[in-house]
Amino acid sequence: MTLLESMNAETLLAPGDDGFARAKTAMAPGKLLSSLPPPPSVLRTTVLPRVEGDGAEVRLVPESKSRYEPIKTLGAGGMGEVVLVHDQDIARKVAVKRLLPEASDPGMLARFVDEIRTVGRLEHPNIVPIHDVGVDELGRYFFVMKYVEGETLETIIRKLADGDPESHAKYTFERRVEIFIDVLQALAYAHANGVVHRDVKPANVMVGRYGEVVLMDWGIAKPIAAERDLARGADATLGDETERGRMFLTHVGTLVGTPAYMSPEQARGDVDQLDTRSDLYSACVLFHELVTLRHYLADKQTLGDILTGVMEHEVTVRDMKRHGHPAQEGLPPELVHFAVDGLAKDPAKRYPSAGQMIELLRQTLEGRIHVACSGTLAKRFLREAARGVDRHPRLMFWGLVGTFVAVVFAFAQLVRMIVA
Repeated sequence: MTLLESMNAETLLAPGDDGFARAKTAMAPGKLLSSLPPPPSVLRTTVLPRVEGDGAEVRLVPESKSRYEPIKTLGAGGMGEVVLVHDQDIARKVAVKRLLPEASDPGMLARFVDEIRTVGRLEHPNIVPIHDVGVDELGRYFFVMKYVEGETLETIIRKLADGDPESHAKYTFERRVEIFIDVLQALAYAHANGVVHRDVKPANVMVGRYGEVVLMDWGIAKPIAAERDLARGADATLGDETERGRMFLTHVGTLVGTPAYMSPEQARGDVDQLDTRSDLYSACVLFHELVTLRHYLADKQTLGDILTGVMEHEVTVRDMKRHGHPAQEGLPPELVHFAVDGLAKDPAKRYPSAGQMIELLRQTLEGRIHVACSGTLAKRFLREAARGVDRHPRLMFWGLVGTFVAVVFAFAQLVRMIVA
């Protein structure tokens, strides 16, 4: 997998990106053998007739032409590409992800097939649907998926960090929480179906032009109970080969996932022991960055430092407050505590499920804030006081007046005693 380029006007919604980038190393020879013959060249043609005329003069004209008409390439790399195409049967834009002919390694093809079948069985509003699969006229395997115009969460965070006024007006803290809840909804559904994503990060979350949120790039996802793990082949870096690139792009092999967003157990290489709590840790790294506009290991410069930081660096409430971003004023204390609790190094101390995280965040949006410090106590008190005004306005009014009079009287008595 790799990162799709962030596009301001329109961005591909693609589940899985291992076909996008140049692998640092090829699959080890002899690891996988394939008896699969070369696929036949199959030209996908339209099946619906052209409709001409109107009323009683309607004519159905049979025609046969290439069903998917290319518009432009959305992303390309050493192993595959994603192309925006026009579906001439249904008359809509869709995205086609296909392997390149030179990407014929059985391991690559097997991961591609697993990606299709994993995403294809996860029917959920926050997970991109797959429409079709096939082999094109050049013998390239492909699948067709929904195309969504929008931008990745990585792009949104960058705009917020740059202080873009329009982005700050659009993506308030409340809206950011809503987006994160949608990410958790996708994870909750996948986990309920026994699948772990293993690569949750801002670049893999799409926010569409209508506000829809989709968790994409399921190329290294894996059924928890499955013994086969095709991402555990030879070590490969799928993307930029610079040191910085290796920190923020997806790895397969000994490490599986993106180092900067890995859970501690991923960073240790305990891939066989990963469960849903690993995804939830990665999600909280994403949430931390979405709230603070700064990665919690932003000061690390090498891959080794990143992995050490993932395993050892404890995120604290004080750290989050001290590293507030100048592009925004303050951090809601309830969100700070939520992120810190989710970044526990011990899986047993993290949130047990995405469902519980969703419930806590919904309570926060409703003002039912969990008291964890003086800041959250003050916000909870003000919220309860506001509810009291709604229920008993006169009683609350006279209670406030009485409190004010009592304070004035006490102050007057104190002054009198000092003067005397």
